[in-house]
Amino acid sequence: MSERDYTEETKEMQKSEAEDKDDDEYEKICMICRRPESVTGPMMNLPNNIYVCKDCMQKSFDAMTNGDIDYSRLMNIPGVQFLNIGDMEQQIPKKQKIKKKKPKEEKAPLVDIHNLPAPHKIKASLDEYVVGQEHAKKAMSVAVYNHYKRVATGTLDDIEIEKSNMLMIGPTGSGKTYLVKTLARLLDVPLAITDATSLTEAGYIGDDIESVVSKLLAAADNDVEKAEQGIIFIDEIDKIAKKRNTSQRDVSGESVQQGMLKLLEGSDVEVPVGANSKNAMVPLTTVNTRNILFICGGAFPDLENIIKERLTKQSAIGFGADLKDKYDKDKTLLSKVETEDLRKFGMIPEFLGRLPIVFTLQGLSEEMLIQILKEPKNAILKQYQKLLAIDEVKLEFTEGALSAIAKKAMKKDTGARALRAIIEEFMLDIMYEIPKDDSIGQVTITEEYIENTGGPIITLRGQEVPAIEDRA
Repeated sequence: MSERDYTEETKEMQKSEAEDKDDDEYEKICMICRRPESVTGPMMNLPNNIYVCKDCMQKSFDAMTNGDIDYSRLMNIPGVQFLNIGDMEQQIPKKQKIKKKKPKEEKAPLVDIHNLPAPHKIKASLDEYVVGQEHAKKAMSVAVYNHYKRVATGTLDDIEIEKSNMLMIGPTGSGKTYLVKTLARLLDVPLAITDATSLTEAGYIGDDIESVVSKLLAAADNDVEKAEQGIIFIDEIDKIAKKRNTSQRDVSGESVQQGMLKLLEGSDVEVPVGANSKNAMVPLTTVNTRNILFICGGAFPDLENIIKERLTKQSAIGFGADLKDKYDKDKTLLSKVETEDLRKFGMIPEFLGRLPIVFTLQGLSEEMLIQILKEPKNAILKQYQKLLAIDEVKLEFTEGALSAIAKKAMKKDTGARALRAIIEEFMLDIMYEIPKDDSIGQVTITEEYIENTGGPIITLRGQEVPAIEDRA
């Protein structure tokens, strides 16, 4: 045997040993019923890494011994094929494998109660990334702190602490998803972000309700114990409101809300591993949602009109009545929301009862947009400054330019998302031209450039930077 053949054979052996070691971390799956080893018990190990549980093996023997079928005749019938072992050699994808539970180990909480940051520290961390929304950050910090205290303490005594599921209401681009992402990153827990628009009642085209838990399981690397202490954020929750004036079955509205009740409150649910819906070829595992924190968010369009109608209901006639246009220009109208308004919008009472913490996010003002541009740790301007710093070019924005960008974003009415689109448009030519010329040392974006009445100020290396009074 040559040295090259010996090296290749050694590599193959090492690769095979690594795969065997990796497989030891995951449960065996029955190739017939697709149930994991933790549910079925010990399995029969057939050639080509095929596993069959005792129940399926017994059923197969019963069918063969008790039936009156002459299998020898079936061999000659066209179109009838027996199971070919070679067809079953394909391994289950890793994303559909379930991690084994570690024996003789207590279920340790992901967040240690002694190291869990206090609410004011959680809010201070959120302040570094999220501008404004003081009430929302405060409410979220307290709810998360109480939730993980509940998870860590478990059932120490007879007093059982209820879940702190949340409902966030705010216009598009106000920072709902960004708040949740930042929170999960700070706490270092598994997070699944899903959209309620694709959810339907079981049996209809779309994602099953259990798919939201399946995504959390995937985020936890198919570790059930880790997933049972994670966070699920369901966006666009207002899209599953009850449909009005419809004679057809409401498969994506009220029925989805009813199906989610057991998830929100906490129960054992069978979820598909690595897929959005249950079918014969997908392994299933059981996840307990008792310690999973659910955060729902939505824009709830036209909710302000419902609130306004309730507040002006008593303003029909009389000297003490409110004027009907009193709340037309009230920017904090959304914060006056009550359960009655959400019920009128189309959310069922049982669903709202499982989301005890309700808070609102304000629409962004021009001043807040300017802050978002330059103050957070990963502000958009800081990202572009870092990109150009790699080319050894300094990037600056004048105060007038920031104000002009904010005004353009306000007209788009899509919140903070509009800022990125506007800056991408104006930075395109600069990012294209800068790498061509090594003599450029600094670029200053001016108000005139944003308003298309002038250009940016280009300063070459070695030149003095011109004094601009309103520079950021």
